[in-house]
Amino acid sequence: MRAEKAIANYQRMREQSLWRLLASDNGPIVIGLLQSHLYDGERSLPASIFHERIGRELETLRAQGEHLPQTAQGYISDWLANGYLERRFPAGAAEEEYELSSAAALAVRFISNIEQPHSAATESRLNLVIQALVKLAEDTDADKAKRIERLKTEQERISKEIEAVQKGQIRVLADDSALERTKEIISLADELTGDFRRVRDQFEQLNRDLRERLINDEEKRGIVLHSVFAGMDMINESEAGKTFLAFWRLLTDPVQSAMLDEALDNVLSREFINQLSVKDRSFLLHITRNLLEQGGSVHDVMQAFARSLKNYVLSREYLEQRRLNQLLNEAYRTALSIKDEVKTTDALKYTLDLTSSRVRSFSQWVLHDPSLQALPDEMKDGDTSDITLDFVAGLVAESEIDFRTLKENIRGVLETCSQASICDILEKYPASQGLGSVVGLVALGSKHGYKSETSETVTWTGKDELRRSAKIPKIYFLKEKIDEFA
Repeated sequence: MRAEKAIANYQRMREQSLWRLLASDNGPIVIGLLQSHLYDGERSLPASIFHERIGRELETLRAQGEHLPQTAQGYISDWLANGYLERRFPAGAAEEEYELSSAAALAVRFISNIEQPHSAATESRLNLVIQALVKLAEDTDADKAKRIERLKTEQERISKEIEAVQKGQIRVLADDSALERTKEIISLADELTGDFRRVRDQFEQLNRDLRERLINDEEKRGIVLHSVFAGMDMINESEAGKTFLAFWRLLTDPVQSAMLDEALDNVLSREFINQLSVKDRSFLLHITRNLLEQGGSVHDVMQAFARSLKNYVLSREYLEQRRLNQLLNEAYRTALSIKDEVKTTDALKYTLDLTSSRVRSFSQWVLHDPSLQALPDEMKDGDTSDITLDFVAGLVAESEIDFRTLKENIRGVLETCSQASICDILEKYPASQGLGSVVGLVALGSKHGYKSETSETVTWTGKDELRRSAKIPKIYFLKEKIDEFA
């Protein structure tokens, strides 16, 4: 590569998040905080917890003499703007969550590898390269005779190894070599998380690119729909889609999963594992779960992308955005066409009617604080009112019909006669609730009494001492139903 091209590439890369994070003045502090809270332990944190933890860390660093003038919220906002963090709102979550961007994760891994570099030309890494090259040569060889010869050679080697084991000649890998190989496996598995992030970022970029094509496409709706469904296939046909789907099938294959779990159990039972750090042992113990979680999150993004893209077209939302894009481009072209004729200082002689709505940014809205409208004095105990049980009973009697008393009155009349009408009952027991007593007797009569074809006139005295009367259907209460009024 020529020096000019390399310099141009590096200047472009210097504007990216990875380089800016490594070159920033507070780079060591930022990388250390992000590594501690979003890399070594949890890979994502709810916003409230993340803000609270970063706030505590900043207080500790200030006590040690570090100059950190901003608040935790201020720094986190800067990290979001610079591309060090990503903010998501998972389905069903109560609040948004933060996680490292792919660039920040790569920066943390890069610094960690510098701090703890691999041993030069380790045996495990050399074996990995040799085995990969041998496997590649075998899988790309179409010569039938050579393949048969290699298989026979492998068969002889296996037979000799079986014979040696039967004789008790077992060669076990030394602890140093086993530890070296284990650390190499942990390093490779850890790098897979960065691969997941990069694949997810590629899916999101693919989503944006395809939506942009739909907005700028002037073709008819049927052709657009066809391109969209072809675009959904394009997700799987993209480089990121093919890579991820192949890995996902391998990871979720029952046979492969069983082999992986069995191999992990066997390795973790070896004595040399105790020489690993607690962090490495924990990573190795949860390697399957971590891979499934990271792969599952990418798989969910991929599926959500396909569903949202379909809904985006079927809801005709893309047509609204296309129209808005056309208006903006038309305004832009018009402005360019008159830029030489109209100066910025010329009066346009055009009056723009302002809307009655007040437009403000969401950041200017504040939550309502009830304490601002509270009285300056403390709340005092109110004076107790002189309310007795008799007074409450009187209020209830005025607001509700006393059916219990009415039933007792009906029973009292029927104990001396075989039948009685409402008028007969009111003659012996006057209406204590006025019209309410009459209405209550009519309600009881419609449910338990016998209604005749005639009518009768009932009278009662109201609280104003005035005598009133009303004509109602004649309803009889029968003695054989006296138990219904118990």
